[in-house]
Amino acid sequence: MRNINPKPLPQIGIAEMAMEVEAAAAERTVMCLLTDPDDTPLAQFMYLPQHTTTLQLQQIVNRLLQNEEKMPYTFYIENKELNEALGVYAEKNNISVEKVLKIVYQPQAIFRIRPVNRCSATIAGHSEAVLSVAFSPDGQQLASGSGDTTVRIWDLNTQTPLYTCSGHKNWVLCIAWSADGRYLVSGSKSGELQCWDPQTGKPSGNPLNGHKKWITGISWEPVHLAAPCRRFVSAGKDGDARIWDITLKKCVMSLTGHTLAITCVKWGGDGFIYTGSQDCTIKVWETTQGKLIRELKGHGHWVNTLALSTEYVLRTGAYDHTGKKQYSSPEEMKKAALERYNKMKGKAPERLVSGSDDFTMFLWEPFVSKQPKARMTGHQQLVNHVYFSPDGQWIASASFDRSVRIWNGTTGKFFGVLRGHVGPVYQISWSADSRLLLSGSKDSTLKVWDIRTMKLKQDLPGHADEVYAVDWSPDGEKVASGGKDRVLKLWMG
Repeated sequence: MRNINPKPLPQIGIAEMAMEVEAAAAERTVMCLLTDPDDTPLAQFMYLPQHTTTLQLQQIVNRLLQNEEKMPYTFYIENKELNEALGVYAEKNNISVEKVLKIVYQPQAIFRIRPVNRCSATIAGHSEAVLSVAFSPDGQQLASGSGDTTVRIWDLNTQTPLYTCSGHKNWVLCIAWSADGRYLVSGSKSGELQCWDPQTGKPSGNPLNGHKKWITGISWEPVHLAAPCRRFVSAGKDGDARIWDITLKKCVMSLTGHTLAITCVKWGGDGFIYTGSQDCTIKVWETTQGKLIRELKGHGHWVNTLALSTEYVLRTGAYDHTGKKQYSSPEEMKKAALERYNKMKGKAPERLVSGSDDFTMFLWEPFVSKQPKARMTGHQQLVNHVYFSPDGQWIASASFDRSVRIWNGTTGKFFGVLRGHVGPVYQISWSADSRLLLSGSKDSTLKVWDIRTMKLKQDLPGHADEVYAVDWSPDGEKVASGGKDRVLKLWMG
């Protein structure tokens, strides 16, 4: 086992802490090594009494990290959560206390999100299936796209339709809010894109045409890189991705190189664009000239879905989980967004996870290596949706095999499986505190899962047919769902 020192260790207090924890000098001890999820040791090996609790471990970690604000942590031994004294846990799980006990610590959100448990509104309005739902970055507005060719913006206070945005000629397949909340873009089955003003429900300019087939994904340039937001990237069934400037109202770059349809697109926090395709590759593009700079290969079938470890903070920009703060200028917003991004990312590189029709997933660090960091196997059917938790510590994957799997977001190691759906799982969404996961399925239900216990927390039946789209608001207070039964449902805690 490595015994490296990533930084000069604070010598203060290790002896005192051991004394604090140790009730008697003759107490039996365990030789422990505390590491972060990346396997970097926090300190030298230390001897801790067998009756050391997780609360005392939290004190040790906070002191060693010299945290001014005390953080809550959870601890894992061999991928299982430690929730009792070291000696008791070791005995129960047949772990030898003669060997070095590696304990992985993971920081938790200081705030807590209540699980949603009831449907607070069922809102009719769309005349065909609801294909996408998305809350605004501050969680104060909600938009949906439908097979009836409209986008709708909903009033969350009165829980009624606010605006019907008409103009598309075909199904609205995807929608995306800019991270400053000023724009909403929708893409249709005909291949055109439309930008909307969410304050009025009116189009911001004419439709943007260029794609020859339908739109498969939309992603905005992060607000910490450019404020106010003006560029977004769209991906098409035609195999091209296009960067649009809404101020110039035109396509400013075409990213061509995929030989088959692009299925998903992400604009990363470091300024690069990632596209996943049916040609089995993931391509990485720079955004000043639209040059291809890297190709990630490994999947044996279509790449269906991509997710970034920084996705939550990119989506919410300058807004934290309260969503209440107002900003006086784009510069102020950009600065706040950059601080949030840097804090979330830390010193680690941005990570990418891909899910495929080959039933597997890959974890990548595209700027560290062209080779995947981990190959993640276990699903028995195609992987439909992948999503990092807001804190980047977990990856959730939804599959047509009716299960949701949870993986370590740093190493890609399998953590556990969530079973309960009786049909393919279409979409998943995390609570802002990374403790709960929401899933929507062909079986017409939504389910809320507790990641700590890996158990079903809440079953949410109510839809009359398949649930295509789910989203948990960034402020954690509301969940929206839509599907084949044409209604939008809002759920609260």
